[in-house]
Amino acid sequence: MKFKPEQYRIEDKPGVPFIDTEEIQQMLSEANSDTETVRKIIAKSLEKNRLSLPEVASLINAEDQESIDLIKQGARQLKEKVYGNRIVLFAPLYVGNECTNDCQYCGFRTSNASADRNTLSNPQLVKEVEALEDSGQKRLILVFGEHPRYNAKFIADAARTVYSVKKGNGAIRRVNINAAPLSVEGFREVTEAGIGTYQIFQETYHPEMYKRYHPSGKKSDYANRLVSLDRAQDAGLDDVGIGALFGLYDWRFEVMALVRHTNHLEACYNVGPHTISFPRLQDASEVNFDTRYFVNDQEFARIIAILRLAVPYTGLILTARENASLRKEVMSFGVSQIDGGTKIEIAAYSDTSRKEQNLDKEQFRINDDRSLGEIIEELLEEDYLPSFCTACYRLGRTGEHFMEFSVPGFIKRFCSPNAILTLAEYLEDYAKPHLVDKGWKMIEKNLDSLNGSTNVPEIRARLERIRQGERDLYF
Repeated sequence: MKFKPEQYRIEDKPGVPFIDTEEIQQMLSEANSDTETVRKIIAKSLEKNRLSLPEVASLINAEDQESIDLIKQGARQLKEKVYGNRIVLFAPLYVGNECTNDCQYCGFRTSNASADRNTLSNPQLVKEVEALEDSGQKRLILVFGEHPRYNAKFIADAARTVYSVKKGNGAIRRVNINAAPLSVEGFREVTEAGIGTYQIFQETYHPEMYKRYHPSGKKSDYANRLVSLDRAQDAGLDDVGIGALFGLYDWRFEVMALVRHTNHLEACYNVGPHTISFPRLQDASEVNFDTRYFVNDQEFARIIAILRLAVPYTGLILTARENASLRKEVMSFGVSQIDGGTKIEIAAYSDTSRKEQNLDKEQFRINDDRSLGEIIEELLEEDYLPSFCTACYRLGRTGEHFMEFSVPGFIKRFCSPNAILTLAEYLEDYAKPHLVDKGWKMIEKNLDSLNGSTNVPEIRARLERIRQGERDLYF
């Protein structure tokens, strides 16, 4: 599938910065946002077509309640078409918080003298992974500060260690990475370790604001960070994740820039980002925020709905930065991945004595600290299908190959059966008794919904094999 990129004042070329602030601001100022225009744009998205940047600007500018409700309703419908009712689960694992940057919003910044700096030793890393496996996790994102010691070899070795840890029926099947930009050779090295998605967030796409928030360290180079995932693609790492930290600048500009970044990757590499993240500013150690650009809950819901309509095929990640009630509310607008049982203090998963968060040891405040089991229970009660699926990555359905399935929505043929199988594993190995019954009822409900559209007898046969002790069965 070939994409037809939009024409911009800055031509899209690999490794060339592509954000034109005046162009984005002009699109926002000129966009037509009447209700009829909004309806037509939503109808286009519901056919699983990517929206143009001016069309995204129209959705952003729609301020009347009728249009906002239409956008949310459209996002719900689109998510059901593309993803069904599944929610993919993962956990972050902080490997080290040493950092040479001085990002003004981050607890890890160099000027924060109260920060407790640590890096997991290899035995500590193994203990953390074992604790995560004991809870039922199958997918991790390893998080690193930006420091010379966290080079490509260090990251690759950490990923290999995580994959090597097996405890009981536990195994981590997908290791994603959130770390500093690397060279092409560095990205190639971590790719060879079998990683999944490599995330690099621009934080804010506005160049002047970026300079203000990043006064020192390698991260202060806006252009280098902006095109860093181009180098990943050049290295053969076609599974990448982008994001912005909402609250640093006007959310309208950041949404436009995220879509512009998506368009750049499509134009240069024929594949957009696998995921988009949209964290909001939270409390952090020794940080005082300028509240001018804070995003309230109503705006946050609009951001999620607009992004879902703008990029129908792209995974949207909602983290435990947000509280439980808000996460419950906005998941229906298009989120496809959430974390559960999250702890972001170094070595916190294996430390059972830890009761409260310590901001001196964390990057920011976590506002949903429920266990993985509690989150799965709520998902089941809300009629979601929890999933730990890693099949696409392991079968090579990534990058452009993933797009061939996901853009038309065909990925649902694989995702629902694989979600069912991974949920069955969790129920057999880790769920508390009261949750087992709820989980199997959800499995039966989803099997009924798949009748006539997929090989339900084969799914049932594999479920029986799981009951008999087999693991890691997937389509």
